[in-house]
Amino acid sequence: MITVAGTRAILDFAGHYRIGGNGRLRFQLKQQHGGDEMPAGAEPVGSAPLALQGQHTEGESDPWTINIPDHAARTESRDFVASKNLAHKILAALGLDGQFYGTAVIQMHHGGSLWLFDNAGWFMVQNQAGIEWSAQFCADPKKVEQLRLNAKRLYDGFPATLPEMARLGYKDGETILNTPITTDQEVARWVDSIFNSCVPLPAVRHTGVLPKGDGRHHYPTPITDIDLIKHDDFVLWVTDPASGTDVAVVPTAARGKGVNKTRLVYATPGTNLDIEHAAAHNAGKPVEFGGESPLTQQAYRYQ
Repeated sequence: MITVAGTRAILDFAGHYRIGGNGRLRFQLKQQHGGDEMPAGAEPVGSAPLALQGQHTEGESDPWTINIPDHAARTESRDFVASKNLAHKILAALGLDGQFYGTAVIQMHHGGSLWLFDNAGWFMVQNQAGIEWSAQFCADPKKVEQLRLNAKRLYDGFPATLPEMARLGYKDGETILNTPITTDQEVARWVDSIFNSCVPLPAVRHTGVLPKGDGRHHYPTPITDIDLIKHDDFVLWVTDPASGTDVAVVPTAARGKGVNKTRLVYATPGTNLDIEHAAAHNAGKPVEFGGESPLTQQAYRYQ
């Protein structure tokens, strides 16, 4: 990630699109519970990884749930539908790069999306914080207002953005961006606006569970982002033979240095390796594995 004017720029685009075998971007809109899907080509929608098309759940196949205050059954707000429609048009204009966008189902993540337009076209950065849909019910309007002010400062530097949004059919952008947030209703509108709700992520990087995906709903983003920038022949996620659980390791030196070691950066919570990792962290030390370790051997098995 890189920092731009108090925001975090991201590279992992994706969100209910697919790329067909002919390289063309195709999509269809389908209003569902918190998401939509855009299959492409001849492949059935169900062939996408994890069969997550059109889903955006509060509890998943991994053994965890989120307890949220009781509220009306979730439906897509008018603001969220409008935001997604705009995001679809932006992504269609950009095209999808398989490295960062993925090649399967793409979902829209409520993660602080700030889409900007300049002479080179569209690009996206993220605000200092994103607000998940369910988190709006505990959100302090004063704190959400700080996110709006941060976004407004950024958009003031890209004056072509709001007119281009309006040209693409997103008519309320200027009103939402310039309205101070003081009420729960204004929080809700901000949460589902283009200024928060449309970080496009492949399903496998959004809600996926290893070994088929490393979604940010389950694993730390600083770890999962490594998948986007690592060499293709290095294996980030390996298996701890002692527990049979997923572990993330990285090299301890750059390529060509003759160093055959790896460093632990993530262990499945509750495992002995996780306990060792936490103790080492508290002591200010890394957990490293030599060339004879099965973890290192898995990581370098394609080199």
